[in-house]
Amino acid sequence: MLLAVQLTIFPVRLTHITAEIAFHRDAGKVYYFSGHLPVLCMRSETWRRLGLFTSQLAINGDVTQAQISRSFGVPLVTVKP
Repeated sequence: MLLAVQLTIFPVRLTHITAEIAFHRDAGKVYYFSGHLPVLCMRSETWRRLGLFTSQLAINGDVTQAQISRSFGVPLVTVKP
């Protein structure tokens, strides 16, 4: 049985949420990465969609609400449902 391992190598200038998940803001857009792969791009002013995506990451157990709060520089109370 052959196992594949994916290294978490990120492009430069990213803000890490966890060791595996990061984001980058550029030209009014937010890009999300899992490892070196982009998983989502949205306009940065689309805060409802941003909250939906980060909530899904927390529900899946990929990140904690505290990690989201620290990464985006927002109060923890705004991340909690």
